[in-house]
Amino acid sequence: MLRYLKTALAAFASLFCLFYALQNIANLGSAEWFVGTMTAMEGHEAYPKTFAFAIKSPLLIKLMLWIIILLELLAGMLCAKGAADLLRRRNASSAEFNAAKTYALAGSGLAVIIWFGIFGAFGGAFFQMWQVEAGVNALRDASFYALQHAAVWLMIRADD
Repeated sequence: MLRYLKTALAAFASLFCLFYALQNIANLGSAEWFVGTMTAMEGHEAYPKTFAFAIKSPLLIKLMLWIIILLELLAGMLCAKGAADLLRRRNASSAEFNAAKTYALAGSGLAVIIWFGIFGAFGGAFFQMWQVEAGVNALRDASFYALQHAAVWLMIRADD
């Protein structure tokens, strides 16, 4: 039963990442606006000064957005491969089942990097997105997503 749960967690982690990537692609203009708004660092009243720099170049904004989208797609595909590997090894020995977790762990770990690293460290801390209305909700949600994927990583990682 636990093997099926781990497989399902990997499959849902895959869908989560893929759905976010596809929603970003479907709403490319809005996603680009959002990244541009966050990196412009405008409207910062609580901490009006920064040690860092703003990014306003349309080319760099597009590049950053596509890095996010491609990482979301990659995380989703890794988790999907991991779910398939786990499903194939569901009746194997514990050692074989544990070895089949590699892609699921890589995908869910990458998801943590996306939502904690990119959105938390860069968006939240570097670009201070928490200071603007559009950013505060996204930052809060990204933190929640990072925790969800970390929990999935820990549950899948647990030895069989």
